[in-house]
Amino acid sequence: MAKVAFIGLGVMGFPMAGHLKTKGGHDVTVYNRTAEKAAAWAEKFSGHAAPTPAEAAAGADFVFVCVGNDEDLRSVTSGENGALHGMKPGSVLIDNTTASAEVARELYAAAKEKGIDFIDAPVSGGQAGAENGALTVMCGGDEIVFERARPVIDAYARMVGLMGPAGSGQLTKMVNQICIAGLVQGLAEALHFGKRAGLDIEKVVEVISKGAAGSWQMENRHKTMNAGKYDFGFAVDWMRKDLGIVLTEARRNGAKLPVTAVVDQFYGDVQAMGGNRWDTSSLLARLEK
Repeated sequence: MAKVAFIGLGVMGFPMAGHLKTKGGHDVTVYNRTAEKAAAWAEKFSGHAAPTPAEAAAGADFVFVCVGNDEDLRSVTSGENGALHGMKPGSVLIDNTTASAEVARELYAAAKEKGIDFIDAPVSGGQAGAENGALTVMCGGDEIVFERARPVIDAYARMVGLMGPAGSGQLTKMVNQICIAGLVQGLAEALHFGKRAGLDIEKVVEVISKGAAGSWQMENRHKTMNAGKYDFGFAVDWMRKDLGIVLTEARRNGAKLPVTAVVDQFYGDVQAMGGNRWDTSSLLARLEK
């Protein structure tokens, strides 16, 4: 059993911290900007809540962070009362936020100055994956630190891999989001075409999902897409945030991402339709508007 802190109790962080307590058997202290949510977590999981990230991190062996973006991440780690001000030398900061590779490298360096280790560890699998403890975790950092952290991360993961040095986890998550953007747009166009052609979508998917066209998105989202329901996963606002990170990195490294750039704009159209909190499969709604 380790002493663990978890900072950020959104739709992902709340269950992830719960798995660290229930499946991992760790002593967990949480922090959240909305103190009521931290108190609710502590009551549900018989854990502890702290008033600041630094106090949550005090004495912890591992400190996890799962917040919204780069600036949120800087605030709760290196800002006033941030976790790095409370962590002890030799402890490990593990960032599950989907953020830039730049901020990951920045925090790696800031942690090292204090004798603290750092792993960037963004996740994939959505809210359902977090609730089921079945996330895919893409890590960047030092191998010896990763091997220490992996048994703890396993509490909420089905797959954990070290991708390379600091920032590599975030770069891998960018690859993940590029794949998803193209897949969902392709699926949206396919369903739209099939409906316009007068086909029975359920019969079509039953057949093509068993061949080369099959995908997780098709298996898990075609029914809700066909029904025009878009409240089953990762929100459009968050996808646009992620794709913004991807496109910024592409401008830096020279990668050409024409499809990703177009799909990002399509998600902008969905936002303009009022679909900010719809899930990413709502690209079909844009086509059917």
